[in-house]
Amino acid sequence: MTATIDPPSSETIARESNIHTVLRARSGWQPINLKELWNYRELLWFLTMRDVKVRYKQTALGALWAVIQPLFTMIVFTIFFGRLGGLQAQTSIPYPILTFTALLPWKLFENALTNAGNSLVGNQNLITKVYFPRLMIPAAGVLVGVVDFLIAFVILIALMAWYHIVPTSAILLLPLFILLAVTTAMAAGLWLSALNVEYRDIRYVIPFLAQIWMFTTPVAYPIDIVRTKLPAAWQSVYALNPMVGVVEGFKWALLGGRPPGMIILISSFVTILLLIGGLFYFRRMEKTFADVV
Repeated sequence: MTATIDPPSSETIARESNIHTVLRARSGWQPINLKELWNYRELLWFLTMRDVKVRYKQTALGALWAVIQPLFTMIVFTIFFGRLGGLQAQTSIPYPILTFTALLPWKLFENALTNAGNSLVGNQNLITKVYFPRLMIPAAGVLVGVVDFLIAFVILIALMAWYHIVPTSAILLLPLFILLAVTTAMAAGLWLSALNVEYRDIRYVIPFLAQIWMFTTPVAYPIDIVRTKLPAAWQSVYALNPMVGVVEGFKWALLGGRPPGMIILISSFVTILLLIGGLFYFRRMEKTFADVV
């Protein structure tokens, strides 16, 4: 027996062609929809690859800029802080590699923060045309910073070999400190990207904030100076800067020395609070992005 399937009538086709989805923004504070983010995971990969290509498109040196920036900053710090400022005498580790080790997680954070903070304004044409979780845009900006970090990390390995420095078993914890740096950049980037849509002054604040943030982080100087110059109570306040724990953890994992201890716990706690607040604030402001941007 052969079954026969009748073609759909014109009335059925017309009715099905009118099916559409209506998206309505919810008022108040809303949690992040993790299932929706997972469904759009391919979009995150596309946005990240697009930003990586745009970043180095029509540049003479291409991806070498990811190496040149921390390398030349290390040279400047070594001349003015290490030699002229006498900071080399404050540590037993060669000052150039101490600084370059600190610059890698810092540059990861700085680049990710800058990319995420300006991401929504830079993608305003995309935001106003189609719906997707807006969180994907700053997240892609953060992942671009990770690509730069991986390129520069090769130079750090070469420097460690040059200075005959062998990492200890603490290097197994290095991915955790990288994750903490990425999370910190994402947390701060959520606040700045949402604020940047409403107040365009934020794009001028971001580089200024990053510069001040760097000098309050032990990048150009060893943290032993802070431990000897500041009272114990103020050292806890200093650790409220989440990048202090990231940089010190990175140094300890690769170069050894004194474990960060309580600094890591304080910095991690601040990062978690900053991230939770940033997610809820971003989610609350998300419904206005298409109208304001």
